[in-house]
Amino acid sequence: MSGLLLDQVSKRFGSFTAVDQVQLSVPKGSFVCLLGPSGCGKTTLLRMIAGLEEPSAGRISLEGDDLTMVPTHRRNIGMVFQSLALFAHLSVGQNIAYALRIRGTDQAQQDRRVNELLEMVHLDGYAHRPVAKLSGGQRQRVAIARALAHSPRLFLLDEPLSALDAKLREAMQVELRQLQQALGITTIVVTHDQREAMTMADLVVVMGEGRIRQAAAPIDVYRNPVDAFVADFIGTTNLLPVTRSLQGGALLWGHALEGVAMPAGRSNAVLSIRPENVLLGVPGSGTLDATVTFVRDLGATVEIFLSANGTTFVSVANPRERAEVLVGNTIGVSLSAPNCLVFAP
Repeated sequence: MSGLLLDQVSKRFGSFTAVDQVQLSVPKGSFVCLLGPSGCGKTTLLRMIAGLEEPSAGRISLEGDDLTMVPTHRRNIGMVFQSLALFAHLSVGQNIAYALRIRGTDQAQQDRRVNELLEMVHLDGYAHRPVAKLSGGQRQRVAIARALAHSPRLFLLDEPLSALDAKLREAMQVELRQLQQALGITTIVVTHDQREAMTMADLVVVMGEGRIRQAAAPIDVYRNPVDAFVADFIGTTNLLPVTRSLQGGALLWGHALEGVAMPAGRSNAVLSIRPENVLLGVPGSGTLDATVTFVRDLGATVEIFLSANGTTFVSVANPRERAEVLVGNTIGVSLSAPNCLVFAP
């Protein structure tokens, strides 16, 4: 079903291109995370969708309606800013009802909608509470309720959970996703937190240098990144230098990687393998031998840092599978072909 369409959208500030020819189709009712490092253009793109920035080129449409030149207040979009931007002098209920009041909604309807939203965000009975007396998580819920008060067609959030502590942040990720699923509203969240994107999104859009590097389901981006940038940004990966053998296969520090091919026409490349796929054994039993440089026990998992040929990489296992090693031990390392991705450098 038609949702949001970004057609070759660009934004330039003088000679600097912040967003460069972005092409993206967002199905109606889906949850999308714009993910990338600081300065990659994700917030600028969100602001153009909201109408807070005018595109330098391209077209933005929502459910078939061209919004490119439509003012913000006529787009029927709800937005939660990173700062939340709540009105400190108003109560919780007055904050939520603000958009309804300026639209001329009668008081009885305002009260009904406020109570409905407070129940939805688990703040029943908070309508008369001063905003200043709320916790960070409660303020977050009020900002979400306020953005949803006028039943927007599109819900936008810019780094909405960045100010919360780790435990509350994870709880709010689940709550936000459940709320979106219950409402069925098309939602776009800007984040630099890969865990947040993997937890919430139907579609992860990885951005770099103003462009979309990959747009796919979270598990597809994790398992099948299109390049080394995406592989390194999503989750944790080991990036190792490989060279072409005489037979066209990949060599890692002179060791042949059976079943791993090099990109066409490349003599040098980068191999990506996730830590959970770096298997350890006795010396001489794997593709190569490495030295243990550090062991970090995280409870649910154990990270074993290794060094070979001056390069550090890591293996991850659960405690029951942990190789009994100490710092300074030599250990055999196996890299299976199905788990190896090779990219142009």
